[in-house]
Amino acid sequence: MSNELQLQTGPYRTTFIGTEITRQSTKDEWENYGEILRRVDEAKQWAIGDWLVDGKKHYEDDVYKKASQVIGLDETTLRNYKYISELYKYELSLRNDNLYWQHHKEVASLKTIKETADGKLELSGGTDYEKIEELLSRAEKESLSVRDLREEVRKHKEQQREYIRLANEPEKYSVIYADPPWRYDAGDQHTFEEQETVKGTHYPDMTFDEICQVPVSQMACNDCVLFLWVPAPLNERAFQIVKAWGFEYKAQMVWDKVKHNVGHHVSVRHELLFICHRGTPPKVPRLVDSVYEEERTEHSKKPVYFRQLIDELFPSGKRIELFAREKTDGWDAWGNEI
Repeated sequence: MSNELQLQTGPYRTTFIGTEITRQSTKDEWENYGEILRRVDEAKQWAIGDWLVDGKKHYEDDVYKKASQVIGLDETTLRNYKYISELYKYELSLRNDNLYWQHHKEVASLKTIKETADGKLELSGGTDYEKIEELLSRAEKESLSVRDLREEVRKHKEQQREYIRLANEPEKYSVIYADPPWRYDAGDQHTFEEQETVKGTHYPDMTFDEICQVPVSQMACNDCVLFLWVPAPLNERAFQIVKAWGFEYKAQMVWDKVKHNVGHHVSVRHELLFICHRGTPPKVPRLVDSVYEEERTEHSKKPVYFRQLIDELFPSGKRIELFAREKTDGWDAWGNEI
């Protein structure tokens, strides 16, 4: 086999060992040749992938080992090349020479939704060529970068998961907001205001075990987010409640109540709002400040801000407020005062 490999355009002559410049280049010639080299690299990935598809009939699963010996690339890279080429082999028109090979790779994992024998929805093993064509067309028309296209793919997959979840669990809740009536045992560090709850002057309190036994796990869908109000002195116990309800702690917000209370070691003027997940809830559209300041009013009443924020960050799916004092539009409510 000859070692000669040539690519020649204008003043540039590229061989197996480098590029020879045969005369002085112009700016346009230099830019054009760079574009040609980019396209050669793109063509290489498609060409190797197509070569591997053909080689499968000769070597079966050993094709990657043999190809690695011949071409000098690792087997993982070769598997990627073959997967993409094979995927687009049946829809050759989707190979867009105005986009990078990496653009095609980003959309290759998109699947259609199917209905199972028991009437549930799930992602199928079938490639969603229609969506792939739509996103590749957008990428070309809007000059989307590979990174931009990756984000569009992520959004579409998240929408699919949400659609499937809502279809399969229409009666369960995607968002749960809870402000339990905590009871402070002897020795708990609490403020004078919180002692009023113990006396039962505001609403019946609940023991730690009673709160744990509220059937939150049964009312939550597989992918659910829980917002749980926790008085600062009971932080440690709250983690046990999160676990009992079938959730995993993720983060917290702090409500700065402005007004001071008398406490054991410090004047506790803040309260915590735990953010907990079950499964994989949708990602939030934006990050918000973890600290919010608003002067407290009547006992235990939480700022409207937090419920409105939850609606903004998690706008889809059924939602319920546990231990609610009043009914809110768009929310189911559970509590002794409803």
